[in-house]
Amino acid sequence: MIRRSQLYVPGNNERMIRKAAAELRPDSVILDLEDSVPPEEKGRAREILSRLVPELDWSGKELCVRVNPLDTPYFYADMDLVSRLDKVECVVVPKAEAPLDFIYRGTGRRVEPMIETARGLLRIEDIVRSEGVAAVSYGVADFALSVGGDYKAYVGNQTIKTLVVATAAAYGADPIDRVFFDLKDAEGFRRECLEAKALGFVGKQVIHPSQIPIANEVFSPSAEEIAWAERVVSAYEEALRQGRGAIRLDDALIDNVHYKLAKRVLEKAREAQRR
Repeated sequence: MIRRSQLYVPGNNERMIRKAAAELRPDSVILDLEDSVPPEEKGRAREILSRLVPELDWSGKELCVRVNPLDTPYFYADMDLVSRLDKVECVVVPKAEAPLDFIYRGTGRRVEPMIETARGLLRIEDIVRSEGVAAVSYGVADFALSVGGDYKAYVGNQTIKTLVVATAAAYGADPIDRVFFDLKDAEGFRRECLEAKALGFVGKQVIHPSQIPIANEVFSPSAEEIAWAERVVSAYEEALRQGRGAIRLDDALIDNVHYKLAKRVLEKAREAQRR
């Protein structure tokens, strides 16, 4: 499973849902029942998903549904819908603040919690180590609201980013970077993708089709990265056959850590090619 791009699609917009299935190439589609759907449209959105999800071809994409938060009157109706849609593979849980094992145990679906509140951040380890959690992301606007701050101050907050990446790595989940709101700033989006990749994020949540190819490109190994990885793997495996555990390559020390990093790059490249 590769999650370079996760596209949010409003659950009450039939045209966009059909386009996401037939024309767009994100790794994951998140059909949204939360923020993009106003309260008076929640029931209609569930009706649309109950009709379109079985009808459309989602081949090659991870199909997710973002349900409403657990403390809202919509959560259980959303979960009832998810349990009846066999094509839905993952439940995205906004404003997660407690363990979510019950979702995987009750539905068999993968889980992606969103860390968006002060309490969620403090309990991130309990949340991410829940049974069935496959990925984790975060949201700065809701987080800023929960602590009484300005969301702009949290856009580049390294503490939150590092906690998300470290917790995901510790428990085998994919860390996915937050959405980028300025749809006109393609270069800013690319720059933020590159920064997220450098921190260890494996993908980006996106809110517009124009962001998909950029995220897919940035979070796929570049030709230079693949060439470096191939050379490291070849040289290090030859060194191992000669009984050496560290070598010099291009005037740099290469040891087992670099070998593992190179192997990871090549595996990501193979996954990207399969898409």
